[in-house]
Amino acid sequence: VFGRFALENTAWVDSDIACLQQHLTLRIPTDDEQATGLEKIVLEASKERNCKCLDPYRFLKPQEYAGSKQDPHIVPSITNKRIVGCVCEEDNTAVVWFWLHQGEAQRCPSCGAYYKLVPHELPH
Repeated sequence: VFGRFALENTAWVDSDIACLQQHLTLRIPTDDEQATGLEKIVLEASKERNCKCLDPYRFLKPQEYAGSKQDPHIVPSITNKRIVGCVCEEDNTAVVWFWLHQGEAQRCPSCGAYYKLVPHELPH
């Protein structure tokens, strides 16, 4: 009886195998495949050669500079001025705040380290 039942109902087995094969070919899309809007623009811009768009919103730690007149700390900004905080000494807990304006490099009023404001455009 069991063998006869199996032979009569092979249609559902075939459909289940076809369904299983279809599901095995499906996969989760990558970030590039499912990105839309601003995220897609940023991802595409980051793939270009010589592109400085790998960190468009400056979330990562900035590159370190000497802080001298020849090698000032670079501060990107989308406006012509920005407020900057300088921790003058490594173990200092106080922050010296000052306005940095576009143009020549400016010095911290406390320790004398140089900072330079450079224009920055967001990738959108």
